[in-house]
Amino acid sequence: MTSEAAIPKSAGRGSSSSAELAQISEEYWSVSLQSSPLSATLLGVHEYDDCLDDLSVEAEQDHRAALLRLQHRCDAVDTQSLTPIERVTRSVLAHYLHTGIESADLRLIELACDQMDGPHAALLMLAPQLTYPEPEHAQAALKRYAEIPRMLGQAVERFLAGLEVGRTPAQRVIARSIHSLDLYLASPLDSDPFLAAGLPKDWSGADQWQLQMAQTVRERIRPAFVEYRDALRDQIAPSAREDDKAGWCWLPQGEELYGALIRSHTTSEFSASELHALGKEITEGTLQQEYLALAQEPVQPKPSSAAGTSATNYSYDANSLQSVFEYLRTDPSLRHVDAAEIVELAERSVARATEALPAFFGLLPSSPCRVSPIPDFLAEDAPYAYYFPPAIDRSRPGTYFINTSHPEEASRTEAESIAFHEAIPGHHLQIAISQELTGLPEFQRHDGPTAYIEGWALYAERLADEMGLYSDRVARFGMLAADSWRSARLVVDTGLHAMGWSRQQAVDYFEEHTPVPKDQISGEVDRYLAIPGQALSYKVGQLEFLRLRSYAEDALGERFELPAFHDTVLGAGAVTLPVLRDLVETWVAGQVT
Repeated sequence: MTSEAAIPKSAGRGSSSSAELAQISEEYWSVSLQSSPLSATLLGVHEYDDCLDDLSVEAEQDHRAALLRLQHRCDAVDTQSLTPIERVTRSVLAHYLHTGIESADLRLIELACDQMDGPHAALLMLAPQLTYPEPEHAQAALKRYAEIPRMLGQAVERFLAGLEVGRTPAQRVIARSIHSLDLYLASPLDSDPFLAAGLPKDWSGADQWQLQMAQTVRERIRPAFVEYRDALRDQIAPSAREDDKAGWCWLPQGEELYGALIRSHTTSEFSASELHALGKEITEGTLQQEYLALAQEPVQPKPSSAAGTSATNYSYDANSLQSVFEYLRTDPSLRHVDAAEIVELAERSVARATEALPAFFGLLPSSPCRVSPIPDFLAEDAPYAYYFPPAIDRSRPGTYFINTSHPEEASRTEAESIAFHEAIPGHHLQIAISQELTGLPEFQRHDGPTAYIEGWALYAERLADEMGLYSDRVARFGMLAADSWRSARLVVDTGLHAMGWSRQQAVDYFEEHTPVPKDQISGEVDRYLAIPGQALSYKVGQLEFLRLRSYAEDALGERFELPAFHDTVLGAGAVTLPVLRDLVETWVAGQVT
């Protein structure tokens, strides 16, 4: 069964409430695309190919006003006359409208000079992924890219406005942004990411487009990035917060800002202190027991045809957690040999997971997932991996990006769990299914709360173990290590941003309580400094997926079917966690009666 069958035809459409909700949803989608034309092109919507994001205060206030008008209309919709799936749509839409308005009110753009989501990072990451399948799209892109000086200049203006009210970046965040900009500006012109756009197939004007784009890169884009880099270095960096005051709690309104991000990313009402305590309980208790139980399992050699290593001797003390951690961190046999091995292992993992899907899912996407290395100029300041969804015009498949820089320093321990998280059965499966659903408004098919999206992907890492996808014990240790990362994030993110931890305290916590390689911990901690609250969503979401599955299993007993549960949680697009709970409870009630 493909995902096109996921949403049943809803009886009762045509009521005034249904029609109004459909209209609000359509207008919200249009407003969202207009405010982020780069994202529109990434999705395969080409109405805005000649536009670039407007970061000005005026544009932000116009966007806020549009969202507020839609929020008033959404609040006025009579939910009693909506179908169940329409009530889901209304709830998710209300969440987006609220968080969008709150983001504008809190002026979060003033703190967005980071290496993860900063405008410079967005441009450099998105540019080589954008496709322009028709000549008019490609010609529009030339106009778009000529606007980069304006966009980056607006960003600097917003950062300086933030400085005036004490909104300073963390020193490590601004340093990483400057470092990645230096690498980009030192890269060869002929491999510039803005020249890597997907152009129309067999287009006679491609060579001329490349010449014009190269001129734009030389005369407008790179000079604009130089000015932007210099502004970060000379105007922003001198005011940056040092490591002992790296979190947002040291900023004016820091508690309010962080609380808003917790609610936005987790779609829950957890407090920072509750999340901190939950993270410590799991990281220092539950997971430690799992490590020792796995370490003490009898060795089960796999056939040579199995993916991964064939080694069955593990050099650690099975009764010592620290011995296991030291083995996972330092054993030379666990390091990648070269970049080709990293890509090959990722491709094997994705292929193996794809083959196993039909036994665990009814809904299956048609879009494939490819594996691609992260561009060199981004790799040193990028995470180990990330995912970009397919274009809805089918001009680009889903892409699992893997970091191949310094392969000899990267451990293969978590290579499989990360593939299952980022690709299949994680992000690619969930997002591609969502894109292909019918009977849902566009915004619901192509966007989603972080807690759902990342929670599903972390759930998928554990599901992969049930599916028999991990090739050996080392890979299963990798699954636990990945869970340790996400559980410790609850402690570290809240420690930094709510409790005043220093950066070194965060690093020390990871070193003591997880097997995360020490050379990767600094980058992880700096990620939390860059995008506060986002890291909380993984474990919060995963725990809710696991809780709801346990609830359904207990309620249904022998009638519980795992593929049907998965189709239920994936069949309405990405939703808030309260809506996810309602979906599962409604499904269970329908099975019981």
